[in-house]
Amino acid sequence: MADKSFLTWPFFEERHRTLAAGLDDWAGEHLGQIDHSDTDQACRDLVAALGQGGWLNHAAVDPAGVDGLDVRSLCLIRETLARHDGLADFAFAMQGLGTGAISLFGSDAQKAEWLPQVRSGTAISAFALTEPQSGSDVANSTMTAARDGDSFVLNGEKTWISNGGIADVYTVFARTGEGEGARGLSAFVVPADTPGLEVVERLETIAPHPLATLRFSDCRVPAAALIGERGAGFRIAMSVLDVFRSTVAAAALGFARRALDEALTRVTTRHVQGAPLFDLQMVQGHIADMAVDVDASALLIYRAAWAKDNGAPRVTREAAMAKLFSTDQAQKVIDRAVQLHGGDGVRSGQTVEKLYREIRALRIYEGASDVQRVIIARQTLGQ
Repeated sequence: MADKSFLTWPFFEERHRTLAAGLDDWAGEHLGQIDHSDTDQACRDLVAALGQGGWLNHAAVDPAGVDGLDVRSLCLIRETLARHDGLADFAFAMQGLGTGAISLFGSDAQKAEWLPQVRSGTAISAFALTEPQSGSDVANSTMTAARDGDSFVLNGEKTWISNGGIADVYTVFARTGEGEGARGLSAFVVPADTPGLEVVERLETIAPHPLATLRFSDCRVPAAALIGERGAGFRIAMSVLDVFRSTVAAAALGFARRALDEALTRVTTRHVQGAPLFDLQMVQGHIADMAVDVDASALLIYRAAWAKDNGAPRVTREAAMAKLFSTDQAQKVIDRAVQLHGGDGVRSGQTVEKLYREIRALRIYEGASDVQRVIIARQTLGQ
């Protein structure tokens, strides 16, 4: 049973504790019923289930203006889902990230059209930022969006797009030319059935997720598809990541908590020379290190989330610290759990083996670990 004592920390309100408990119960009851043999279909089923359960209401704002994005809730949901099922966490996260730009900067018409569908789980969303030659270097994007009358015509490629191939709507970033580098990007809402948009490759990874390369060939969208202002795309992308980067750390924390739980079960039930494995002092040292890494990660994550929810205009440094530390330490926690399981730790299908494959990508997407170090260093120097 995962430790819940952190919910008493002053970062949280009673509504957060209620949310975490309710989702934990729901996940235990519903997620085991989802067939994961077909990854695409599993994601569709998970999005539908999360929508029916009301959990996706937290992933996108209410178009009626009743509520906004609460980062602590997003983090708690991702942590809880990741502890139960990595693909469920992925399905939830992409509903939020995919329409984050619409939630934060979209027009009333864009919000009214897409956010109810995303919140209900009847439409799947995606965030199309990365290009073949520009991953973390967003300012180097080359995809273009040329104004043509009352339309924009998009040309270029996006790759490593989560939900690519199954999404109903993409938030796409393209160069509109207001300036060089970061100053010349804009954001657009592009429905998946728009002529000129095609999925050219599905990408396979060590932990199965729907990923794809997209090609835009004279893909025409109305001027009303522009999110916010022309030239504001970089600022929009960074603002979205400012909200959701902490949640990546929370997912890593969920994986780490599950690994610690599995390790505790292993070392207390496995016997060596007539005594539990836990009686070995070296094993106790491993468990202690894992516990410290888990709690330290949680402190960094919920500090960043609390600061954002309480009006901090930007939490770039705090979110980068949370993502860097939590993803890197989760990798170490899970590796220790695999080691403590011995041969069973690398057996295909074992929980710790699945966690080992799941965690690696989190140290890369939404800003790789070394990119986070650069961000932290520059922010610290700026202070």
